[in-house]
Amino acid sequence: MATKSTDRTLDVREIDGPPFDDIMAALEDLEAGQRLRLIAPFEPKPLYEVLDDRGFTHESEKREGGVWHVRIDRA
Repeated sequence: MATKSTDRTLDVREIDGPPFDDIMAALEDLEAGQRLRLIAPFEPKPLYEVLDDRGFTHESEKREGGVWHVRIDRA
C-alpha cells in the first residue's frame, strides 16, 4: 500500500520574476503535517528570516548544479 507524501514541491526556477509571493501562497496552502520543498537556483537567504518570523523552520541543501533544496516545516 502506497503512503501519501506529506511534501509539496515548489520549483521557483521556472517562475518569471521574484518568487516571494508564490512561496508565501504555497506556505499558506499547506495542510497540517505537510511540508514545503522549495527548489531554487540560488540560496534564498532573505527568505530565512521571514520564515522564522512566521513560525516555520527550514533546512537547506546545495545540490549538484548549484540548485538549492529547502525543506520548510511549521515550527
